[in-house]
Amino acid sequence: MRPRALTPGQGAVVALPYLWLALLFLVPFLIVLKISVATGVVANPPYTPLLEDGRLQAHLGNYAMLIGDDLYAVALLNSLQTAAVSCACCLLIGYPLAYGIARAKPARRGALLMLVILPFWTSFLIRVYAWITLLQANGPVNGALLVLGLIDEPLVLLNTPFAVYVGIVYTYLPFMVLPLYAVLEKLDPALLEAAADLGSRPFRSFLTVTLPLSVPGVVAGALLVFIPAVGEFVIPELLGGSETLMIGTVLWNEFFNNRDWPLAAALAVALLVLLVGPIMAFQHYRADAAPPSVH
Repeated sequence: MRPRALTPGQGAVVALPYLWLALLFLVPFLIVLKISVATGVVANPPYTPLLEDGRLQAHLGNYAMLIGDDLYAVALLNSLQTAAVSCACCLLIGYPLAYGIARAKPARRGALLMLVILPFWTSFLIRVYAWITLLQANGPVNGALLVLGLIDEPLVLLNTPFAVYVGIVYTYLPFMVLPLYAVLEKLDPALLEAAADLGSRPFRSFLTVTLPLSVPGVVAGALLVFIPAVGEFVIPELLGGSETLMIGTVLWNEFFNNRDWPLAAALAVALLVLLVGPIMAFQHYRADAAPPSVH
């Protein structure tokens, strides 16, 4: 069946999101891409122009430096590992939480969802600084462990990878819970009843019915947590200390400490391609694998 042509008004409405993406994503990306092929200079701005005397001046040395220096590879691997572990923790905590909210009485779901999004009403920096207080040697966490007799002396929790994981999981947990809840809340309970009538135990019904149908929510939540966690800067800087090497910290140092904007821009472009490329390929694969609609 041939799709119906859009009216001018419908076309304008459809064009608005594309215009928004062009202004807030494509144009800034092109600016960063232009800087990434420039050469760093002591000037304002600290890079050479793309066009000089009518000739294109593009240099790929910044990208070659990313490949040749192990610092960037180590920072990227650390960031990917931290983001993957944090994403897995968010999934392990967020899935039961979202499932419990979806199976709660309808009158209670609104209040439970409000508790999930309540931290967003507080400044992000204030919440991170609160964890600094909680994880200090004389903070409430060590105090509670000492009172319970689980430890004999305060643990070193702050300025460790553990503190970074705690901060990232706490910050991005709602981004995992909300997509999962949106999918789980729409599941038909009759499917589980039918599985039970066929002799399936509750856990087997969950593995064969609920979990496969909730995969879209898992994928959406994982992307919402993993992608920003890879480039996270504030949490590793405040909770992980100066020894925590992540790609966001390297970007900050190149931009503001070293004033090497071209190299930092090249690193930002490479990180974007590394993250967005597989996601676009996955979406393309899903679109090709989807069964054709019947009209």
